[in-house]
Amino acid sequence: MNNLSNRGHSFFGKDSEDQNSLWEYMQELHPETIAKLSQPSSAAAEIMERNLRGMLGALPSEHFGVTITTSRENLGRMLASAMMSGYFLHNAEQRQVLEQSLKTGALDSSES
Repeated sequence: MNNLSNRGHSFFGKDSEDQNSLWEYMQELHPETIAKLSQPSSAAAEIMERNLRGMLGALPSEHFGVTITTSRENLGRMLASAMMSGYFLHNAEQRQVLEQSLKTGALDSSES
């Protein structure tokens, strides 16, 4: 079994090494940091809710009894789409925070 994992590592090459460094980084994070990264912001949750409403139909549930029938494949595609949207939004938020902190850092260093 160990031999298989070694072959897999050489098969995937550099990408596998990058993934291992990410895994090592994740293991070094404090549980509080992981918990914070795992929770969506209210803005991201609102965007996801609007996105899902758009996929399912925008009828307000308090006025209409909405029933949705679909196949397993279509439900899987919708779930995958929602997950990808969530990952995209999370990455966009992280980038926004990083850019803002870099701008703040640049402003602080120029004032010194």
